[in-house]
Amino acid sequence: MAEKILVVEDEEKIARFLELELKYEGYEVEKAADGRQGLELAETGGYDLVLLDILLPGLSGLEVLRRLRKATDVPIIMLTAKDAVMDKVTGLDMGADDYITKPFAIEELLARIRLCLRKRETEPVSEQKTGTDLSCGALSLSPERYEVRYDGTTISLTSREFSLLQILLENKNIVLGRDTLLTKVWGYDYVGETNVVDVYIRYLRAKIDDRFAVKLIQTIRGVGYVIRDEV
Repeated sequence: MAEKILVVEDEEKIARFLELELKYEGYEVEKAADGRQGLELAETGGYDLVLLDILLPGLSGLEVLRRLRKATDVPIIMLTAKDAVMDKVTGLDMGADDYITKPFAIEELLARIRLCLRKRETEPVSEQKTGTDLSCGALSLSPERYEVRYDGTTISLTSREFSLLQILLENKNIVLGRDTLLTKVWGYDYVGETNVVDVYIRYLRAKIDDRFAVKLIQTIRGVGYVIRDEV
């Protein structure tokens, strides 16, 4: 079955070019010409990957990304302007898997698409929802039920956040370096920004430490991260 790609791009010539090239490569393609339509399709269409322009009418690409990351881990490649450095940084911080700068060579984009899809197909073992229940203080994680709770309150996590928390809990009281976390959670062939670990640690802290006024996830400066029971 062909993999499905959603192209969210308001420039019709670019969107049509991408559609033709991707279909030629064997992908199933749908298009959206504005942010609101793109968000609606991405949330309901069961896509394997989204190509998302940043400058969109209706909703900006960054706002679409922000909303999607609350609901799905579908791979997202941002299409950015040549000088939009802050847009690239913001997009990666918000959970984009990759970006490519316009104008781009279609061969490079296709390579980035293949890499993102390959990562999704070969998720690390830690992302498979199996194993014994884990805990740290009032925080508990059940891989079998795919459930995280703090003192009985359910915490909603994305798949990537869940995997990162699971690795930290499996190694409770052990400091894990960023490279180790990248390998265990994102896979051996990860070639994106190395600060992705810091970004996802921030996401976890916002949902756990900040929400419940605890300090379970700790930074060991110059080394990495560790989860420990509060002293």
